Amino acid sequence: MQEPLRIKIGAAAQGIAVHSLRDGRAARDAAASPRMEWTHNDYTLTDDPDRIDFAELCSLLWGTYWAETRGREVIERSVRRSLSFALLRGGKLAGFARVVTDAATVGYLCDFVIGEAHRGAGIGQWMLTQILAHPDLRGCRIDLFTRDTQEFYKPFGFGPHKFTSMVRYPPRETRDESEA
Repeated sequence: MQEPLRIKIGAAAQGIAVHSLRDGRAARDAAASPRMEWTHNDYTLTDDPDRIDFAELCSLLWGTYWAETRGREVIERSVRRSLSFALLRGGKLAGFARVVTDAATVGYLCDFVIGEAHRGAGIGQWMLTQILAHPDLRGCRIDLFTRDTQEFYKPFGFGPHKFTSMVRYPPRETRDESEA
């Protein structure tokens, strides 16, 4: 029997903390909405980046085709500057996703990954359902790029973009092998 879905909203984050960076841009320190947490059976999904074990996250991401050469510092920075979701089971990272968003019009879903031991039981579908219902994303168009999992995303309303997409790639950065 499945445990009922429970949602817990953290009391710690009650707004947006904005910090000026050296280059003059501003970055959110907390999500526009209070931190949120969902539970399903023995899994917990949270948007609190402080609950992410970065060694576990790097290991998970380095096992993917899209982030296998991404450095730890880049991973940490990307998590802190995105609306990030950690899927935990027994306190260990079982999955991860992040959305780069303005929390008003657009979001880019990326780095969606479920650890191999947790695949095939529908936890990825449950996780994506919670992410798409997040208060900061409800009014946003969500973009994503995938090489091989289009069928997974179709039931959630994803399809081809109505316009031609373009992209600019930065110079290739690779991770330092000492991070492995």
